[in-house]
Amino acid sequence: MSERVRKAFRRNYPNLAKEWGGVGTVRIDAVRTSLKEAEKIAYSVHGYQPTIIDFIRRCENDDQALGIINFLERQGEIESSYARRLRIQLAKRGLRSFGKQRKPGCYERGETG
Repeated sequence: MSERVRKAFRRNYPNLAKEWGGVGTVRIDAVRTSLKEAEKIAYSVHGYQPTIIDFIRRCENDDQALGIINFLERQGEIESSYARRLRIQLAKRGLRSFGKQRKPGCYERGETG
């Protein structure tokens, strides 16, 4: 990109130019492989219903998380294909790829994300 184009860009889009020009990082603490689950988190404010991801995030180890996935699949709460994707994510990326561990009382404090 030539200097002339950069100046024009900065003049026309000053805020975007600041963001692009700055040095910064964004930490990604979790991976959502299901759009449906991600949208539940994004749009729910009142009457929060915990998702399978919330239950997995309460787990202390992979075996507990696997037990949650298997149980909810047997109960028909999640589809087999989604359960398979969760198991693969658990095996390849680890338990904390679902997000940091939730502590007791997190729902009372309004921590839904």
